[in-house]
Parts: sequence; C-alpha cells; structure tokens
Amino acid sequence: MTFSYKAPMPAEQIRQLPPRDVALLLLQHLGSTQGRHVQFAVVVSTAQQAFQHEPDTDELLDGLADAWAWLESRALIARDWSQSEAFRRVSLLGAELLESSQGITRFEARERLSGALHPDLENTVRTNFSLGDYETASFAAMKAVEVAVRNASGLDNSLVGVKLMRAAFQPHQNGKPGGPLADAEAEPGEQEAASALFAGAMGAYKNPASHRTVDFDDPIEAAEITQFADLLLRQVERAKRRRNASGDRNQIHRP
Repeated sequence: MTFSYKAPMPAEQIRQLPPRDVALLLLQHLGSTQGRHVQFAVVVSTAQQAFQHEPDTDELLDGLADAWAWLESRALIARDWSQSEAFRRVSLLGAELLESSQGITRFEARERLSGALHPDLENTVRTNFSLGDYETASFAAMKAVEVAVRNASGLDNSLVGVKLMRAAFQPHQNGKPGGPLADAEAEPGEQEAASALFAGAMGAYKNPASHRTVDFDDPIEAAEITQFADLLLRQVERAKRRRNASGDRNQIHRP
C-alpha cells in the first residue's frame, strides 16, 4: 500500500511568499484539517514526506517552522489545555480570523497597534479599539492630543479644536512672537506646516466626531488615526521641552 502525504501548502508558496503569508496559509490548513488537536511534529513530519523529492526540503521545513512560530507569537494558535504539552489548537483569535469576512482586516489593524503607544492612549483608546468601538477610539485619540496641546501651551479652555491648534502653533513672523508651542528656530514654512498638521488633524478626525455620528467601520483606518495621534503627542512633548528650555534660558539671562 502506498501512502500519499499532503503538504500544508504547495512548496512554491513557501519559497515565494513572506513568512506572514505562509503563516496565514498554514493557519487555514490547520483550521480546515485538524482544528483543535494540532502537533508541530506531525505537521513537519507530513510535510517532510510530501516534500521528500524537492531539491530544498530542509529550507521548506524551515519555512514552515518559521510560519508556526509566527502564528504562536501572535496567539493565533495556543496550547490545547485538554491534551499534553505537545498539542496546540487554533485559538479564538485564529478562529475569528478564519471565520469572519472582516477577521483578517481586524487582525491587520491590531497588528498596527501591537507596539507600545503614548501613555495618554494606552488605556481608553486601546480598550475601545480592542472592543471594536473604532469611532470612540479615534475620537479619544484626537481628544488626547487636544488636551496635551492645551496643557503644554497653557492656553485658555475656551479654545478648542482647530482654533486651539492654530493658537498654540502660530508661527513666529516679522519679529513678532508666535504661539507657545511654535519652534522659533525653525524655518517659517516649517512652522506653518506644524500648525497646519495639528489643525488638520483636529478638523479631519476630532471635530466631525464631535458634531455628528461618523461611521468608522474600517479598523485599519482607526488604527492609523491612533498612530497619527501617537506621533502628534510625541511632537507635543518635544515642543513642551523646547518651551521649558527656552524659559530656563530666559531666567538665566534675566538681569
């Protein structure tokens, strides 16, 4: 009797695709053929037999091992508590990715926010994003920027949104002092660009959600808005340090 061994995917896909794509194909294979009781040794042994006549069998198995590690590192497969330590299962997150038409989109969005965020975004924003409330997450991210700009600039609470950004980053012109967070040593065009950047962020992503219901149904867009807010918050910190340093210099040179 001759046994036929089926590889998780064609050898050519392992050769040509990046590890992430190979991993997602491996996840599809595990979900469709084995589901809960999965063993790495079995997957590799079967693939080794299927690829035995390929000229690069070892490299193909290395690619599968890398893909397995990628899935585990992102909790798409997990320990199977009902079996011995060698067993894995497709995780709840992995099952969602496979079963939902939006699963891969939500996964890609979470990947964008897998690293550390600015402390002002870590709690409310990340929590709402994880719960799938992308509108609240996006609004809260830009609200955090607004609060940070107000605190760093010391401007009055009556200024909000775009007006606050314009006042805080008003460029220095013709010897006249600019906004408290504007960089006096930067070129005029750079100062205006910083003002436009912050004002545009408020106008595009914070103000609309303040005035009407905005349908943020794209989790990737919500993730990128959060990343944008993260960048702006770090720029606010830089402007605050610059302002404090300028104040210290003025104190030193004061007669």
